[in-house]
Amino acid sequence: MSGVYTFGVRTGQAYAMIDITGEVQNIVSKSGVKNGICIVFVPHTTAGITINENADPDVVRDFLMEIGKIVPLHDGYQHIEGNSAAHIKASMMGFSQTVIIEEGRLLLGTWQGIYFTEFDGPRNRKVHVKIIEG
Repeated sequence: MSGVYTFGVRTGQAYAMIDITGEVQNIVSKSGVKNGICIVFVPHTTAGITINENADPDVVRDFLMEIGKIVPLHDGYQHIEGNSAAHIKASMMGFSQTVIIEEGRLLLGTWQGIYFTEFDGPRNRKVHVKIIEG
C-alpha cells in the first residue's frame, strides 16, 4: 500500500471523542508493513487527534467536561462564525499523531487508543493515514 488512505468519520454531537484505533490498525494490516511509522492526520481546524485511554468510557466524558471548562463555548470571542472555542480546542489537541508500527501492529500502550476529537459537530469529517516503512 502506498500513498495516503482516507476514511470518513461522522460525528453526531457538537463535542465527541471517537475511538478510531481499529480503523487505523486495519489500514496498517492491509498495508503489509511490518515495521515503520503510522501518521494519522485530520485536515480540519475544529477537530483533532489525540491518544488517550480507551478502556473506561468515563475518561472520554471527563476529558470533554474538563476541556469545556478550560476553553468555554462563549468567552467574548471575536470570530464571526461563533466557533472560536472549537478552533482553540482543536489546536490544543493537535492535528496529527505518529505511532510506531512493530510486527504489523500499532505500538500503543495497553490502555491507549487513537481518538478523533470533534469540537464543532455534528459533521462529516475525514482522517488521513500515511504508513511509512522503515
